Amino acid sequence: MKSYKHAVRWVVVLAALVLLSAEAQWRGGGRFRRGYEIRDPERIKEQEMMEKALNPDSREDVFTFARLKFQADRDWRFGGGRLWDDDAPEADLNLIFRLHEVTSLKVRPGLNFIDITAKDLANYPFVYLASAGRAIFTDEEVAALRQYLLSGGFVMADDFWGDDQWAHFHEQLKRVFPEREPVELTLDHRIFHTVFDFKKQPQIPSVGAYLRTGQSYDPGWPFYQKNEDPHYYAIYDDKQRMIALLCHNNHYGDGWEHEGDDETYFDRFSEPMAYPMLINILVYTMAH
Repeated sequence: MKSYKHAVRWVVVLAALVLLSAEAQWRGGGRFRRGYEIRDPERIKEQEMMEKALNPDSREDVFTFARLKFQADRDWRFGGGRLWDDDAPEADLNLIFRLHEVTSLKVRPGLNFIDITAKDLANYPFVYLASAGRAIFTDEEVAALRQYLLSGGFVMADDFWGDDQWAHFHEQLKRVFPEREPVELTLDHRIFHTVFDFKKQPQIPSVGAYLRTGQSYDPGWPFYQKNEDPHYYAIYDDKQRMIALLCHNNHYGDGWEHEGDDETYFDRFSEPMAYPMLINILVYTMAH
């Protein structure tokens, strides 16, 4: 795995994240999906390093990266073959090891794929939703998400492009919060400057689209009402606490999964955007 060229820039996150490690995770274990056993020797070594770094007396007071499982609409307008596990397990494993490697945040090793139930959600203050433009929530999941988010939880929605996928996910969100509308964030919002100071809103394309076109977005989706630029939307609770961040026209999962596939992709997107913005999101949400 490629090392960061500018790792010194990450030192600034240490003080912020060390204060969060004790409160960044509610108690809870992960669910493994069959076929996702970690067998690569390098991956096993990384997981062992992470495990050894944990204090046995406070093993539960660590950050866990949890990915939501959901049913998907198979319509190609909403993302074709992508499912809840798009980019897994490599994205998850790369991300948690980078957090362990370059920050002082204590991170739980392993994969954590969880169902959208009140019981499972209650274990995690932060959850990740890939291929958001395809998600379909059952009535029970709608109720569980609403309870979770209004009780202090947070969801990051990623990997959806164009008008059709936005409209589909927006419809699902309105089932969760009929009375709340996503608010588009501008560059002056603190989440873009919490630790790393972004001069423009980050956009991470799918690696395949980038290698084919050299562009910073995924072409081919309808961009009639919303252009191909990145659009970040927040949902707030009654106390104006951000409870969801929707990263439209972005693919953070590929930024983590494919960091070592192509040097220019790493230099343009993974190193300066995909990882630093995730750090910003974590610090902002946990501190607010």
